Amino acid sequence: MLMTLEHDVRLQIQAEMRAVFPVVEGRLHRFYAMQEYHLGWRNEDLTPAEADPGKLIRPQLVLLACAAAGGDPQQALPLAAGIQLLHDFSLIHDDIEDDSALRRGRRTLWNIWGLAHGINAGDAMFVLAHLAIHRLAEAGLPAERVLAILRRFDEVILRICEGQYLDLSFEGDLSITPEDYLAMIGGKTAALIAGAAELGARAAGAPDTTVAALADFGRALGLGFQIEDDILGIWGAPEQTGKPFAADLYRRKVSLPVVHALTHSPDRARLVELYRQPALDDAAVAEVLAILDAVGSRAYCAAIANDHHQAAFAALEVVQPPTATAAAARDRLRALTQSLIGRQY
Repeated sequence: MLMTLEHDVRLQIQAEMRAVFPVVEGRLHRFYAMQEYHLGWRNEDLTPAEADPGKLIRPQLVLLACAAAGGDPQQALPLAAGIQLLHDFSLIHDDIEDDSALRRGRRTLWNIWGLAHGINAGDAMFVLAHLAIHRLAEAGLPAERVLAILRRFDEVILRICEGQYLDLSFEGDLSITPEDYLAMIGGKTAALIAGAAELGARAAGAPDTTVAALADFGRALGLGFQIEDDILGIWGAPEQTGKPFAADLYRRKVSLPVVHALTHSPDRARLVELYRQPALDDAAVAEVLAILDAVGSRAYCAAIANDHHQAAFAALEVVQPPTATAAAARDRLRALTQSLIGRQY
């Protein structure tokens, strides 16, 4: 049965994620409850909650890619859970590395319980992600296929770590080029989205051409997704993004619009001077915005994002669905890509 992007699928993904958590004695309850807080399943006092779990785009890509490749998405649910747990592990550690106090409108795990617990909880979620994928064997996938998926899963994680290294290395570096920046997000953001689509196809036992096409699709989608995020981080409407206007500029984040302006603006020296300040006030942010607008940084980023979205559409055309159900899943992947173009949040 073709799985859709509706509420019941989100519930199935989260149910599979919950299934990985062990039943523990009382002394360890708080350890796992902190992780469940991060996932939106508990409040700060660790009572049950139903907070926003995020878009769950990555695990939904696993299921749709599996279906588009002719597989049974029900069998891929453990993989979808593992992909989301991996994503959330990376967010726990990202929040520490970025000194972020809030995520999805709630205090971050480390901000509540401290750095040591934050690191340890993230490490545990990394392991839970692997344990989720081991459950693919129980779902009926051959052992050799599960082993191949686990190997590729770890290669994707390493790619993400490489991207995070570049991101940390680029902090405060105002000499990076758009090419440097795209290489960084190719690891930090696009690698996991590409991995979700590729591994979904591998779970289906698809031929190499289909696996490669869906990996290319996910990579292009991930690049476009991050660049759209960069646009929203500066020009997004607060009532839709949930963040202050120009939030990334107040944080002096060197996102693609800023990288573009640093590369092309005749006012580069003034932009560097502003970004070297310890903090930007409203007047400084307004000046940065004027520099970005004058050199067309928003339009540049929108064009680059659109190029990647079009590459994602082209990669989907390479996929040859073996059944009508698979063709419908490919259509859903196409519709998902279309929905992300010019998104407002």
